[in-house]
Amino acid sequence: MVNIIVLATNNQNKVREFKELLKDFPVEIKCLKDYGPLPGVVEDGATFDDNAYKKSSHYARVLGLPCLADDSGLVVDALDGAPGVYSARWAGENATDWDNCEKLLKEMEGKKDRSARFMCVLSLATPGGPALTWEASCEGEITTERRGESGFGYDPVFFYPPLGKTFAEIPMEEKNKVSHRGKAMAEFAAEFDKVLVWLKQRLMEQKPPKPDHSEWEKEE
Repeated sequence: MVNIIVLATNNQNKVREFKELLKDFPVEIKCLKDYGPLPGVVEDGATFDDNAYKKSSHYARVLGLPCLADDSGLVVDALDGAPGVYSARWAGENATDWDNCEKLLKEMEGKKDRSARFMCVLSLATPGGPALTWEASCEGEITTERRGESGFGYDPVFFYPPLGKTFAEIPMEEKNKVSHRGKAMAEFAAEFDKVLVWLKQRLMEQKPPKPDHSEWEKEE
C-alpha cells in the first residue's frame, strides 16, 4: 500500500507531469479516474495550502490510500494577487483555459507592472489524517498576447525571462525543471526515501484503513 500514491486530480496534464517527475522511483501513481465516481470536495480554502490539504485528506479518507494533492494558481501583482486560489475558475465555474487567459489579458490591458508568479503547494495525506507539505513558486511576467501551443492553464500568457519564452513555448521536460509544480515535485522527489519511511510509519500506527464511503453513499 505504501507504494501506491493516488493523485487527487482528474487533470491528465497534471498526471503526466507527476508521472514523468516520479518515473525513477518505486511508486505506482494512480489518479481519481482509476477509482470511478467519487464524492467531490469543496475547494473553498483561503490559501493554496488550505485547498491542497482539503483535497489530499478528503480523498485519502475516501479511498483508504495515501493521496497527493496540489493546489496551484497564478498570482498577479497588478491585480492584487488575483486570480490566486480562483485561477482555475476565474472566468466562471465552467471556464476553459482559453476563457481564463482572455479574462487575464483584458484585465491587464494598460498595466505597466506585468510581474506575476505561479504558486504550487503539494500536500501528501494519509487516511488517518497527518500530512506533509511542499511549496514552490516561479517568477515571471504576463504577456500582452498568447504565445505558444504547449502546456495548459495560463501557460500561453506567462513569460519566463530566464528562457525568453512563455511556458507554452517550452517543452514539458524543460518546463518541469523550472516551473512551480516542477520545483515542488523536485523537493518531494528528493525526499522520497524519507517520505516512504514516513508513510510506512503512519500506516502502521493505525488500523488497516478502510475506505470511508459515508459521503459517497450520501450522493447515491
